[in-house]
Amino acid sequence: MKLQLAALGDQAYKQHGYLLPGFDIAAMCAKTKKAPTWLHFGAGNILRAFPCVLAQKLLESGDMDTGLIVVESYDEEIIDKAFTPYDNLCLAVSLKSDGTVEKRVVASVAEAMGYHSHTARVEEVFTADSLQIVSMTITEKGYSVLDAQGKPLAHYAQDFVSMDAPVSIMALLTRLLYLRYRHGKKPIAMVSLDNCAHNGTILFESVYAIASAWAEQGLVEKDFLAYLTNDSQVSFTWSMIDKITPRPSEEVIAMLGAEGFEGAQVVVTGKNTYVSGMVNAEECEYLAIEDRFPNGRPPLEKAGVIFGDRDTVDRIEKMKVCTCLNPLHTALAIYGCLLGHTKISEEMKDQTLDGLVRQIGYVEGLPVVVDPKIMSAKQFIDEVVNKRLPNPFVPDTPQRIACDTSKKIPVRFGETLKAYIAQGREDLSVLTFIPLVFAGYARYLTGINDAGERFTQSPDPNLPVLTPLLADFALGKPIDQSKLQALFSRADIFGVDLYAYGLGEKVEHMFTEMSTAVGAIRATLNRYLQEAR
Repeated sequence: MKLQLAALGDQAYKQHGYLLPGFDIAAMCAKTKKAPTWLHFGAGNILRAFPCVLAQKLLESGDMDTGLIVVESYDEEIIDKAFTPYDNLCLAVSLKSDGTVEKRVVASVAEAMGYHSHTARVEEVFTADSLQIVSMTITEKGYSVLDAQGKPLAHYAQDFVSMDAPVSIMALLTRLLYLRYRHGKKPIAMVSLDNCAHNGTILFESVYAIASAWAEQGLVEKDFLAYLTNDSQVSFTWSMIDKITPRPSEEVIAMLGAEGFEGAQVVVTGKNTYVSGMVNAEECEYLAIEDRFPNGRPPLEKAGVIFGDRDTVDRIEKMKVCTCLNPLHTALAIYGCLLGHTKISEEMKDQTLDGLVRQIGYVEGLPVVVDPKIMSAKQFIDEVVNKRLPNPFVPDTPQRIACDTSKKIPVRFGETLKAYIAQGREDLSVLTFIPLVFAGYARYLTGINDAGERFTQSPDPNLPVLTPLLADFALGKPIDQSKLQALFSRADIFGVDLYAYGLGEKVEHMFTEMSTAVGAIRATLNRYLQEAR
């Protein structure tokens, strides 16, 4: 079974249960090229596993008649290795928690191109009257063009003085928006689908910073800034996206190979991007988008997308990030590293860790969860702990999730503490399991696991500052309390100064309990879980 248009008639596809496109692919491509409606930047796995599948479902139901045009600007080799050889087709494999696998050939991409090799065509599409959506999955770092003081980052300094050869994708998008402005101030929705809070605002601020610099130098008209700030012309919508799409699994590749499927093997680009004609992902998915589309939009709600106002999207984001998913993931990441686990799904078979995340989510998180009103927070957690995290077919690791933990804790746990404080609860010592995460993080920073063995911590920009605080750590040896106080008083790490709300001393004590001997981490968790029963 070749992953090419001419091979889709191969009966082996149906014999092995593959879902094939149920629409006229050639007609869709022709109409899309003539009157494009959806342009997407970023040719990674999340695009093909989620937005492309949404579009495919609407094409099959007749609710859309055009597909996506995909542009890659960072690693254009992705197009050459993962799109062109397969006629822009992709095999999306959905890994379900009940052990079943859904295999869908996705054909909703009409064109795929590198920006620098097809600049004229990208400009033609971007300025088309018919274009409604410019979406992107470019990772959170793709939006950063300014430093903490609001100055242009050195690497992107050129982008603030010239629009001719954009270095950052933010400058690239700003240049394209200027072209659309020059072509009659045509309306457009700019839709970030990256997993960062208030992503639309982050996108706007970067674009506006570059556009303002250009306006100050006379490179663009001042009226261009008015165009960017007029919601009826350009919207920078907020969204919340949630779907785990790890690298292609060797187990899945082997399964497909045994069936005779060709195209699943992983190829690594020169920029170290792992690509394949196949993407594998968990079955669960959520996408909520602020409903501001000045040039119209396809009926994505028919494919399961939630639309609402900005407040609704913000509430869903906070529910997920601060209570129902991300805190549980971070807890599993920290303790998975400490207890020697290498798979998130295996951690959920560990009664100690399963009990820990249930206490964090249901007992300490739900009482102050932000209620999105259009969906149940409890049902969201139910799906997370009973279906998503235990899914053995999603090869995610605590080591991957542990990346940048110091940046995650203040949002994933600190916001919950602040919610309790906002209710007038100044003494947070009544909490137990969120403090255990903080104590566990301090043990993680020692680099010594529960077996007394040294392990390698995942990349984190704050490690060079935090790990020296615990450099003299040894099991059973008293720790310098001033070093712990220097850590646990940091509001930038924990969201608040833990000592100001009755938690500092409690977390110190928990850390000490976990540091007495080999096996003390698990014993400490089990003791607190037993007390909670």
